Amino acid sequence: MTDVRIVLDTDPGVDDAFAIFYLAAQPDVELVAVGSVHGNVPAPVAADNALRLLDLVGLTEVPVAVGAREPLVQPLHTAEFVHGPDGLGGHAGPLSSRRPVAESAAEQLVRLARAHPAELTVVALGPLTNIALATMLEPTLPRLVKSLTVMGGAVTVPGNITPYADANTWHDPEATDIVLRAGFDLTLVGLDVTETARADFAWLNRLAALDSDRARYAHAIVAHYADLYATLLGEKVFTLHDPLAAALTVDPALATHRELVLAVELTGTHTRGQIVADLRVLARETNIESSIGQARRAAKVVESVQSGPFLERLLAALA
Repeated sequence: MTDVRIVLDTDPGVDDAFAIFYLAAQPDVELVAVGSVHGNVPAPVAADNALRLLDLVGLTEVPVAVGAREPLVQPLHTAEFVHGPDGLGGHAGPLSSRRPVAESAAEQLVRLARAHPAELTVVALGPLTNIALATMLEPTLPRLVKSLTVMGGAVTVPGNITPYADANTWHDPEATDIVLRAGFDLTLVGLDVTETARADFAWLNRLAALDSDRARYAHAIVAHYADLYATLLGEKVFTLHDPLAAALTVDPALATHRELVLAVELTGTHTRGQIVADLRVLARETNIESSIGQARRAAKVVESVQSGPFLERLLAALA
């Protein structure tokens, strides 16, 4: 019997592709639906990429909805310089014969949550615009879904797009604010841990040796991504943010976490998009009025991961 039923919100994206490959390989996971969002690429391109990736892993019945094409307030920014002109390292390949469904990603999420209360886990790998829009459409959404895993934030470490903000939160801080205040059972997988779970080129060579269609595709699309990381970091390593969030959704025992009350900076000239945490013991233990805003539910913030087992499981999923 399927243990985890997932609605995936994503902006593929090379590491998003690895996350889809990971989830597709898990026997106890059902991928119920996918919504695309702006971020690494525009939302329509992300939807096309999601369809390609689902076709590759044989999940041809999973619906894909195009989501938010721009942030709630600020202008659209995308990251093709990181992920290649098509979002998949320049190797996306032909379009799927399938097309996205007519409803939006937010509408799809609300409809599914209403139809399957307390059964669905939402995994958000891009900016949180769709999740915010869905919450505005259905204010009880945080109680209708089982839980929400968010890949984003940099609570105790520097950001990767500004000195303070990670890319996903910076792309739509207002959406992040809505989601953090909504009351989801939320797990935050931020740069605090994703930056510690890096693959090196020995791992990439092991990937190249795997004899499967998904492994060959993964190796092709990751080349641009890995080269960029090698240039930026000065060593042959690269970070797989999104598949780590996927893995921890399926197997939270790979990580440790602490409960923290969170908010996002919306107005700071230098710190807009920064996730801030109330680190006081009182706020964490009582979940009451916090110094960072009105009373809100604490999130589970992942603080350490077993990176070795995660990377081995990712390779196994690609085999």
